[in-house]
Amino acid sequence: MLGIEKIAVHVPPGRASNLTLRETFDIDESFLTEKIGVLERALKAPDVDTSDLALAALHKLFEEQERSRPDIDALVVVTQNPDTNMPHVSALLQARAELPSACAAFDISLGCSGYVYGICVLQAFLVANGLSRGVLVTCDPYSKIIDPNDKSTVLLFGDAATATLIGPDPVLTCGPFTFGTQGDLTGALSCTNGVLHMNGREVFNFAATVVPRDIAALLDRAHLNKEDVDCFIFHQGSRYIVETLAKRIGLAKDKVRMDILRTGNTVSSSIPLLLQKEINNPSVRTMVLSGFGVGLSWSSCVCKKVG
Repeated sequence: MLGIEKIAVHVPPGRASNLTLRETFDIDESFLTEKIGVLERALKAPDVDTSDLALAALHKLFEEQERSRPDIDALVVVTQNPDTNMPHVSALLQARAELPSACAAFDISLGCSGYVYGICVLQAFLVANGLSRGVLVTCDPYSKIIDPNDKSTVLLFGDAATATLIGPDPVLTCGPFTFGTQGDLTGALSCTNGVLHMNGREVFNFAATVVPRDIAALLDRAHLNKEDVDCFIFHQGSRYIVETLAKRIGLAKDKVRMDILRTGNTVSSSIPLLLQKEINNPSVRTMVLSGFGVGLSWSSCVCKKVG
């Protein structure tokens, strides 16, 4: 039985305040706190690249977990903003972290749904090849592609990286999974000529429509009612979308996690940032994770505590 053994997170110390942009975009503080839900964004230093953030999260994982580097059979990095087009970030990371040459290393080009996809892909890869342990890294610093004059993106996105150890001594088991793609809506969230473009209303409508249906399908597949779930962790697209999903699904507020006020939307890292805080929460035994965004794609899964 494979599952999540440990999650380590790295949030860079730099911050960019949204309060300083109120006059620029003619907004007030209530818009930042009640709608977007972000007062300041985590921001990497200009000389820090994707693999640097990823390496910091991976180092923290090895510091916190009693596993040696030779134990790692596979390394998967979820990112859409690599250091360069070639080589892939996972190859850079494998060398810099001094992982064994027998370690498989590959990237997954997914955004906000990438963490849930990544758990499934890595677990299946390990099982299919008779391997024991792998690490899933998320790192998508959108600060590399943000237009500082674009109100719809600059106020929202932050930088972070996470590293999740998956192996045979899990704290959490994950599954079943659900997946979906609406590729005809790719224009709602895209990167052209190195700059991020987002139609916020279209992305919101997409998430508010597909995610409640997906959660219902997931719970049915898992033979669970929503009352059986202790904690729901949605991708932290914004405060408004998380609250909208909670209302449309009919969830109690205390079951829905939210924490982007001081970090921003960290793309594929937003779910593991929250999940890491719940691993040792004794009152939480069953969780639902749901990521949605770029693609436009989505993926959800059930996680259960072991023991």
